[in-house]
Amino acid sequence: MERRASPPGRLAAQGRARRPSLHRHVASGTITRVISSLLERQIERRPDKVRLQGRILFLTEDPELIKKQLAGWDLPWDTKNPANNPKLRDDISTDEITPAHYCFYFDRTLGEIPYVGLRCGETLPIGRGDVKKGGFVCSVSGKRRGKGSSREQSPYAEMCAGIQVAIGENIERIYKQNCQNLGLLTSTNFSLIDRIRAGEEIALSEFTAGEDEITKQVIEYGGLFPFNVARMQGKVFLPPIKAFTYLGLAGKVRRYSTRPMTIAEKIFARHMVRPEGKVGIEGVKPGDTGFTRVDLRFSHEYVTPMASIFYEQYVGKNVQVNDASSIRFFRDHLTFLDEVISEEKKKLGLLDLATQLKLKQENFAKQQGIKLHGELADRKGSEGICHSVMLETYALPGQVNVGSDSHTPHVGAIGCIAFGIGTTDVFNSWITKDVRVKVPESVKIVIRGKRHPNVTAKDFILKILSLDYVRSGKALAKVMEYAGEAVEALSVDERATMTNMAAEIGGFTGIVAPDEKVVEFLIERRGLKRTEIEKMIAGLESDPNAEYAEVIELDAAEITPMVATPGDPGNGKYIRELSAPVPIEIAYGGTCTAGKNEDMDMYASVLADALKQGRRVSKNVQFWIQFGSQETREYSKRRGYLEIFERAGAHVIEPSCGACINAGPGVSTRPDQIVISAQNRNFPGRSGPGQMYLASPLTVAASAVAGYIVEYEPSNANDLVSA
Repeated sequence: MERRASPPGRLAAQGRARRPSLHRHVASGTITRVISSLLERQIERRPDKVRLQGRILFLTEDPELIKKQLAGWDLPWDTKNPANNPKLRDDISTDEITPAHYCFYFDRTLGEIPYVGLRCGETLPIGRGDVKKGGFVCSVSGKRRGKGSSREQSPYAEMCAGIQVAIGENIERIYKQNCQNLGLLTSTNFSLIDRIRAGEEIALSEFTAGEDEITKQVIEYGGLFPFNVARMQGKVFLPPIKAFTYLGLAGKVRRYSTRPMTIAEKIFARHMVRPEGKVGIEGVKPGDTGFTRVDLRFSHEYVTPMASIFYEQYVGKNVQVNDASSIRFFRDHLTFLDEVISEEKKKLGLLDLATQLKLKQENFAKQQGIKLHGELADRKGSEGICHSVMLETYALPGQVNVGSDSHTPHVGAIGCIAFGIGTTDVFNSWITKDVRVKVPESVKIVIRGKRHPNVTAKDFILKILSLDYVRSGKALAKVMEYAGEAVEALSVDERATMTNMAAEIGGFTGIVAPDEKVVEFLIERRGLKRTEIEKMIAGLESDPNAEYAEVIELDAAEITPMVATPGDPGNGKYIRELSAPVPIEIAYGGTCTAGKNEDMDMYASVLADALKQGRRVSKNVQFWIQFGSQETREYSKRRGYLEIFERAGAHVIEPSCGACINAGPGVSTRPDQIVISAQNRNFPGRSGPGQMYLASPLTVAASAVAGYIVEYEPSNANDLVSA
């Protein structure tokens, strides 16, 4: 039975589409193909003042304080002397707000489960239904609220539980945008706590302060869809973007000049929608807001069903999406779920719900004529993980791509702007073919020198994640531009590891300027002609005097193999700094981050080296290797890697996100189980209850052989496949 989602934000008052016809309309200045029934939709702004009547839930590090609040006690809070207050939980991920297996729901059932994965020490203090029963209207936490996955189920679950305001010291970009799109208010102003408790009326402007003009209006209209309807009706104000900077007077002549731009700014400028509906302007700067036309949009089975239900409810079941040829769907997350889901979760019907996700996506794809990369017909597995397939098959330099996953920046490895969006953004993009953006600042990360043979892109990114600049939240919502000799020496596959994990940094996206390595990649993987690629990448580089929020310089020679200790990808540490040997039971190599061709080269190099020495995977370790795509599987087959993996004792798995989201072989099953993984995240509970260390493919494979975490030391450095 199909589950129907409740309306996001203020959609309930808007009614359903009555006449599913399409025509051209330019009153709004930005959308040239709209649905006529939306032009007749009644749209109203929110009231200028809001009164929040209910309790405040403080998500503290102390689980007992949380339990007491759930039992009815109101925690005292001193807004004037913050040092007197208990410590709030920092780094609350969306995995903790809505654990992956609960995201199989896409209706108001989600209101029963916010924060059920929140870990305070070794305790999970919040149970199913606790928040909803508590009468809370506001939730307060510390730094980097909502980090991690782009799943919109998290703020939607909070809303359905009664939360109307989310307060944090700082808030992650995608989570915050999802809140705004749904109509959930957010703030970093802790002085609001006293006013909420007093039941005062609070001006809506308190929640729009500091936001750009478009975001203010999205909040005022109660969500992205009502705003976009108002936009189609010409009721909203879209600020012009000034491409020129005034330099002063030279004699009597006013002097203007385009500002130097980063590569990200250049790509945005080419894609910004102009008032008359055309695309492309001369220049942008950080803080400029508008709508960017997207070249490719994709979503997977975690998100497509909810987005399709929103679309059918508020646009119409028989209305065609805007340009189906530029949309892709993927069945890549839950292919192996049945092999690891617990009996308890099966009894809750979660496996059946996961099947409904698959079927809903298939039906919508068929109805709309959208290309679906689905499951294999002849064996268990998927065609490929969305990010892997997008890089191998679709994305091109200079494009703007959006996807329903925080690791969408993966394809920044070939020089395009790609970023994750939530469910409401996805379904709105099916209408408008654009997404709202505030042009982000860029951070330039320069890695100079030559890396050690056993150091990979994963070690570079774990080092970056450990920096105070990143851990303090200063990199949030910024473009990570990677450069320097050590980055230029990396292959496209390895660069993708770094752009992919811009998500863990909390960045807007990650990008590397395209060069000869990209040309060779597109010739080899796509069969494109050199001349057409060189035309694509012409000018795709930052101007020499472009402005950056920060420039970080690292010396590759000073970086040795790293791990991120359990709990957070930012817990980076050199392996040689571990105080004692760390025995492992599971080693996992795969996911979008580490299931690419060159990752397979690395697993094969280590295992072939071990076989030469008469060694295999340790008898105490299960080593799983999972391909990111069928293309990578075929590559491994051609290279003879499948035989090497089998002889060495590794288990090979067909493509899927799998263990990374607790949905496939390689997950832990006990809290004391230690895992070393080449995936991108080790948030509490994300991949099972065990203790997960993140590392490079080389380190994961070497540790699988040793039985404990070690640096890879090749018997012959030439055995390593060169990047």
